[in-house]
Amino acid sequence: MTDSSPSAVQLTEGGAVLMNGNRLRDEIVAELAIEIERLGSPAVCLATVLVGDDKPSRLYVKSKHKKAQQAGMLSRHVELGADATQAEVETVVGELADDPSVHGILVQLPLPDGLDPEPVLDLVPPEKDVDGLTERSMGRLVRGKPGLVPCTPLGVMRLLERYGIETAGKTAVVIGRSTLVGLPQVLLLGRKGVDATVTLAHSRTADLVETCRNADIIVAAAGIAKLIGAEHVKPGATVIDVGVSRTGDGIQGDVDFDAVQAIAGAITPMPGGTGPMTIACLLQNTLTAARLQGLVED
Repeated sequence: MTDSSPSAVQLTEGGAVLMNGNRLRDEIVAELAIEIERLGSPAVCLATVLVGDDKPSRLYVKSKHKKAQQAGMLSRHVELGADATQAEVETVVGELADDPSVHGILVQLPLPDGLDPEPVLDLVPPEKDVDGLTERSMGRLVRGKPGLVPCTPLGVMRLLERYGIETAGKTAVVIGRSTLVGLPQVLLLGRKGVDATVTLAHSRTADLVETCRNADIIVAAAGIAKLIGAEHVKPGATVIDVGVSRTGDGIQGDVDFDAVQAIAGAITPMPGGTGPMTIACLLQNTLTAARLQGLVED
């Protein structure tokens, strides 16, 4: 799918391979545009629902629609105020679920205080759940059945594939046990055909340094700024930073990039690593969703 030759690889100052999510996202978007143009009508449509005025959520949704349009998709956006009721949000999502012209639905989380996301997500049919967050989508992932996979963990897998990181027989540590990233990441790394031996680390892990030092692959998704330092990483390991913290110094990842890049064999930047890949995989999921709903190819 992509050029993984040495000439295409960027290195950090410390000599680690820089796993460039921006670059791979743009390659995926370009490939999707070719596929969607070939498919023709009916157009593939992504719908998003934003409730409230959270600025990071607004910027993230805007970026999703920009890339969707570059991929040749239709994008529909529904926005509700912070004072929207549970019933109003559920009505909007229910209407999108019933609309055959909408192939993918993304409800931007978190919802404002006082709103329960679970009944809202339950209204999204599994074949339109392009974020892969509903109970039915997660159940399919656990059972190993075809379905839509959460975008951020899927983006991590795409980075590993693109940069030729071997997973079979390797040890991996996933830090953080959220249903958004950590738990599905464990399942994806351990599934047949990927074949990593996976440890799930969390706030009660007795010795995080020792746990990580034995790993060939570290996926940090705890949301704690600079949690992972040089002492956590064995030489040559692959380190993927998913965590995002907003601090007085700006956005920080879970990985102390400057310290770790001198030891790791491959590392993602923050920003510019897993974030762009989340959007790329959202668009891949939207095309997959359209096919699950019977989009006929030429």
